[in-house]
Amino acid sequence: MTTLPPEPEYLPPVPVSSVQRVLSAYERIAEVDRPEIWITLRSKEDVLVEAKALDERVRAGESLPLAGLLLAVKDNVDVAGLPTTAGCTAYAYFPEESAVAVGRLISAGAVVLGKTNLDQFATGLAGTRSPYGPVRGVPDPEKIAGGSSAGSAVAVALELVDIAIGTDTAGSGRVPAAFTGIVGLKPTLGLVPKTGVVPASRTYDCVTVFARTLATAQLALGEMTGVDDTDPSSRAWPASVRLGAGEHPRVAIPDDAALALLSEGAKRAFTTVVKTLRAAGVAIRTIDLTPFQQAGSLLYDGALVAERYASVGEFVAGHQADTDPAVAGLILAAGELKAHELVADQKRLDALKTTVASLLTGLDALLLPTVPEHPTVAEVLADPVGVPRRLGVYANFVNLLDMAAVAVPAGKADGSPFGVSVVTRAFDDQVAIDLAGVLTGEQSFSPYPTTGIDVVVFGAHLRGQPLNNRLIALGARFSGEVVTAGEYRMVALLPESDEAPTPGIVHVDGFGAALEGERWTISPGGLGLFLTELAAPLTLGPITLAGGGSALGVLCDPVAASDAPDITKFGGWRAYLRHLSIFRSRSEAA
Repeated sequence: MTTLPPEPEYLPPVPVSSVQRVLSAYERIAEVDRPEIWITLRSKEDVLVEAKALDERVRAGESLPLAGLLLAVKDNVDVAGLPTTAGCTAYAYFPEESAVAVGRLISAGAVVLGKTNLDQFATGLAGTRSPYGPVRGVPDPEKIAGGSSAGSAVAVALELVDIAIGTDTAGSGRVPAAFTGIVGLKPTLGLVPKTGVVPASRTYDCVTVFARTLATAQLALGEMTGVDDTDPSSRAWPASVRLGAGEHPRVAIPDDAALALLSEGAKRAFTTVVKTLRAAGVAIRTIDLTPFQQAGSLLYDGALVAERYASVGEFVAGHQADTDPAVAGLILAAGELKAHELVADQKRLDALKTTVASLLTGLDALLLPTVPEHPTVAEVLADPVGVPRRLGVYANFVNLLDMAAVAVPAGKADGSPFGVSVVTRAFDDQVAIDLAGVLTGEQSFSPYPTTGIDVVVFGAHLRGQPLNNRLIALGARFSGEVVTAGEYRMVALLPESDEAPTPGIVHVDGFGAALEGERWTISPGGLGLFLTELAAPLTLGPITLAGGGSALGVLCDPVAASDAPDITKFGGWRAYLRHLSIFRSRSEAA
């Protein structure tokens, strides 16, 4: 897959100071005049106190990766000292502690600006089911912003904040991103703890993040991620997590039948995205989306919706006058479902997971339009159930099937922002981020999973060499070319069979040289398998790199290397292979 150099514009846009960012934010809030974004907006004076303290900490040398970034929080996620309403005034309470995800962002230097409007109890994909008013779209305020995380997305899109927390059960961390032209990251379920989040459907809820760039979104998501003992659904990265998909990923797209809901303009926009991926070396395969959509239908049209009643049903039953009619209707109807119906649909979902897994065999990701249309606020108010339900056709199934997704802007269609989502299996989050980066023009050089271990290779595992596919199969990620310190020698190990020679790297105390290699980042589980595949006399050991620092690398037993031809003068394995090729060509010509 085509990669881009790590140029400065891809770095998170950290302002000079938190104070300056706060002052500019309140000027911007007054300028845009969009009060429906906020349920609770903190006073400028209170926020400035925190910002000044943060600037002092930075000046004192403290490392705060999110310093200078402003944060908006969806109002079903707790922020200590601010009311949590979940979009229902009668439901409001004042938490003493912030949600774990919020606390981690604050600890990393983010400053909370306020709590944002949402579809009540996070039920809906339009952003209109709120007593605080419908959240209008960007750039066209006549159109919806998308729900339920509408306020969070618009706060980011209008540059009031830099990052915003959303939640996603049926698509609420992706649909608003598509409608407002920003990035939405929906991680694998459980990677970000849900402690301090008002549940919608506890099994399928996910804390998400919005930002204007992929780099900023990933930076924030990384800070939120990590096991939390107070959340029983919290999950850690598996030991064998994939950190990349290699240079030629394989991506599925829906067949024409599944894309029939799109307008002609949206179809053209989606086709353009597919062409962009193909041009970057991505292989495309068309698949039947029906099983995915059958799974998605279980969330609202099946018994899985019973979780909605389990979350807030008793409250809604006693406060119908305070609840949006569409929200109340859905939640209260869920309370009539029988236990055996839920069990039957859970069994049906398990079967669909198996079918979907088969369809995705040999594929790295699924590319989808994020939404099928962009309705107006008036259209949703006229049909408050039907329109939001249609919006989830490409989104509802993702959490039910335990998948990760990245929503990114992809141009325009019919005068509105057009977005796509890259969907992957659970824990393949970085694969989705990398593919999304091809579309946004960004590339991530530090993988979202922080469990990776660097390994330096010198021979057959280099890109384009015979064993490189083994690194790819183990989920390893190319992290750049390296040069060793000048204390190594390279020999050509000649096998007893007709196989090609392989290099052996030996540390020497004197008469060494700097050698070229590649750095790959691999999971702990992948590293274990990689080590078992190394044939003697090769093994892993520390490699000192030019300019300082070190990493694990493929070394050779000095005794085995003592009788092998020394090829250090070539400076690297590829240069030696070029020499061999030229030598053989001349010999054949002679």
